[in-house]
Formats: sequence, structure tokens, C-alpha cells
Amino acid sequence: MLFEGTPFELDRLILIRLLMTALLVVFLLAAFRAPRIVPGKLQNIAEIALLFVKEQIADEVLGKEAGRKFFPLLATIFFTVLFLNFSGIVPGLNISSNARIGMPIVLAVIAYITFNYVGIRKYGFLKYMRGNIVKPDVPPVLHVLLIPIEFVSTFILRPFTLTVRLMANMLAGHIMLVLFFSATWFFLFDATAWMKVFAPFSLLAGLAFTLFELLVTFLQAYVFALLTAVYISEAKHIDSH
Repeated sequence: MLFEGTPFELDRLILIRLLMTALLVVFLLAAFRAPRIVPGKLQNIAEIALLFVKEQIADEVLGKEAGRKFFPLLATIFFTVLFLNFSGIVPGLNISSNARIGMPIVLAVIAYITFNYVGIRKYGFLKYMRGNIVKPDVPPVLHVLLIPIEFVSTFILRPFTLTVRLMANMLAGHIMLVLFFSATWFFLFDATAWMKVFAPFSLLAGLAFTLFELLVTFLQAYVFALLTAVYISEAKHIDSH
């Protein structure tokens, strides 16, 4: 732990976060420092990733015009989650800094502020709130029940679920990998002779789960950015709910 006992104290997870952030910046700078019409390998990888975010998230959910406007935000969220998650399968790091609540809640707050700002700016505060929590064509007596439910669902559960979904998935993956590889170590070096036969099985399970975690790393980045786009779209069109 660096700078222990000071306001600038840095533990292992924060150092991993800083390292992966630096790698993300280096990757993007290296990919686009001298862009070419015929891209090199690094530029090609970066362009494919950016094109994916643009076409499959921004344009698909928000449309061409709004997608262009919010693309920088969605791309930032996607790449941040992706790179911070990736450390979970890197030997020696072995954990995503998104397995702690700090970064997921920061990203969720950014998404929360964005979609509420978009809605309030377009409709005004009162109309925006009414459009979210008052459902049309509902018997008046049911509003007593529905208004609190809609308020909690939109303004409390959305940032909460964004945060917990990311954190819980990355923490669970870390725990599973620790269990598999700790079991392999135990079977190889601490278990009785007959139990050593289980070592290859736990090792293979750990390697297979590592590949699964690689998929989860991408999926969590995709889902976080996608839900952010969906919430922005809903905020822009509450009059059509």
C-alpha cells in the first residue's frame, strides 16, 4: 500500500485501476496517433471496437442523430468497463477493480445524471417527473400504488442495479477463479498422494472459467453502455410511454 495513512493512500485495487486506465490511454494514443487510410493492426482493432459501440449501441438505441451526440459518452463507458474488467484475467493482477463498488457507482452516477439531465432539459422538471411516474389510462385509485413503484424503479433502482450488476459479476468471477486455482495448488502441493489426481481437473476448470470470464468482461462493458443508451432514449421519449 502506497502513501499509507495519508489522504492519497493507494491500495492494490486502486493501483490496478490506475494501471489499466494508463494502458487504455496508451492503447488509444498508439492506435490513433497517426491514423492511416489503410489501418495497421492496432488502429484496426480500435476502429472495430469504436464502430461496434457506434452501430450496435449508440445508433441502434438512440438513432443516428442522437447516437452521434452521445457516442463519446457511451464509448468512454464501454472502454473503461472493458479495460478495468480485463485485469481480472491477467496473471499477477487477478482481479478487476470493478469488483469493488467505487468505480461501478461512479459510472452509474454518470449515467444517472446524463439521462435525467436529457429528460429534464427536453421536458422541464415537472413534466419529466410526471411522465416517468404517472402512467396514463390507469384508474386513479391505482396511482397511489403505482407512483411510488415507478419512482423507486426509475430513480433509485436504475443506478443501484447498474452498480451492483457490474460489481457482483466481476467479484463473483474473481472468487471462482481464486477457488479453482487455489484448489489446484492444494491438490498439487498439500493434498495426500491419491488426491493429486484431481489437480488437472481443477486446473482445466480454472482455465475454462478464465475463458468464460473473458466473455463476461466484454458482456459487462456492452450491457452497461447499452443500458445507459436505453435510459437516455427513454428520457428523450417519455411522452410516448
